[in-house]
Amino acid sequence: MNFDFAFAVKIVPLVAEGIGNTVLVAILSFIGASILGFCWEMLRRSHPALRPVAQFFVDAIRSTPVLAQIYFLFFVLPYYGIVLPAMFVGVFGLSLYFSGYISEVFKAGIDAIPHGQLEASDGLGLNRVDTVRFVIAPQMLRNVAAPLGSYIIAITKTTPLLAVIAVPELLGSAFDVASTTYRYAEPMFDVGILFLILAVIAVAVIGRVEKRLGLGNHSK
Repeated sequence: MNFDFAFAVKIVPLVAEGIGNTVLVAILSFIGASILGFCWEMLRRSHPALRPVAQFFVDAIRSTPVLAQIYFLFFVLPYYGIVLPAMFVGVFGLSLYFSGYISEVFKAGIDAIPHGQLEASDGLGLNRVDTVRFVIAPQMLRNVAAPLGSYIIAITKTTPLLAVIAVPELLGSAFDVASTTYRYAEPMFDVGILFLILAVIAVAVIGRVEKRLGLGNHSK
């Protein structure tokens, strides 16, 4: 069966029906992963008894395939009476998986802050919450903006894995078209093009954010 470009163009609206869910899952997963990743890093910097526990969970998350985690949440938990919606499992699964990697980004961003500023905050009598809020967080966010941007794209490219639990994203829409037309090359081609477009848009947005933060200005 030869590739039919005209058919590939014709089915673009059908395949693109899942683009909204793809973007939604990617954004929610990125937000969730950032929150969890920051919490992991704060735990690693908290009480000595909590540090090895937090490090264990981070290592376990990073060492386990994301698809295995999604399968566990969606197919294994119901055996213990915990049934979760597919969309929730998708968002939470991706958030949990990428939180392990993003925690390392936050670690590098915090380590890049001069230690003298933390000592100064102690000298000013700031408590731990105020130190994080007014001293660590603003500088850390500037330090991690660029690497976090790459994870937005990485999360977006991982969303097709959610087709295995019937989340109606781009790849799921393509499979629906393929199952009714018995043609798979054209829907997969459309998925690739649509993901490329999403990646280009994400890179452009990230570039604008970095420009606003002054990360691309090294002339001064």
